Amino acid sequence: EVDRLWNAIANGGRPRRCGWIDDKFGVTWQIIPEAFLRLTSDPNPKKVGAVFQAMMGMVKMDVKGLQAAYDAA
Repeated sequence: EVDRLWNAIANGGRPRRCGWIDDKFGVTWQIIPEAFLRLTSDPNPKKVGAVFQAMMGMVKMDVKGLQAAYDAA
């Protein structure tokens, strides 16, 4: 789902970091996968922090990368 939405908005747009993207009309969107919301709702602050750190290094959010950061924390 993330890939489908990202590709549709990116057509003529400009990607930014942390899932943000400007469409061809200049409207800014953030594409957030459901997994990000699930992982960041964990009561363990170390795991949540690891997910946010991983997101900060991404342009388009990568669910596998977010999950790997969560699992490693």
